[in-house]
Amino acid sequence: MTSDVTQTADKTPTETPETTTGGRIYRPLADIMETGEGVTLMLEMPGVAADDVDITLEQRVLTIRGKVQPTNPERLQLAYAEYGEGDYERSFTLSDDFDPEKINAAVSHGVLTVALPRAAEAQPRKIAVTAS
Repeated sequence: MTSDVTQTADKTPTETPETTTGGRIYRPLADIMETGEGVTLMLEMPGVAADDVDITLEQRVLTIRGKVQPTNPERLQLAYAEYGEGDYERSFTLSDDFDPEKINAAVSHGVLTVALPRAAEAQPRKIAVTAS
């Protein structure tokens, strides 16, 4: 990983303190991969639908929030739980060489994938060499 994307918060790997509303907020685990076009972030956010993801970019800080809809199975009463429900939030500081207009994201099977393409002027280019 290069210094193009850095984490802005360094909390425990999975959970942050409860909010003033009483709900939990988890810091999703993330993989950061560099590609030829830019950087791809993959964040584990089980239970989050595409409509419940909010991604903002403000002053080079990319903030990702995911809201989980509570599950209440009919006619069942919870006796024991190892998995706590809660929302997700994570922030990353980006370098200046990403194109904010071309950032895109998709959710599939509990994984949010965010593509951060580099700006055209920041793309590496191949220089042709000719024989004289």
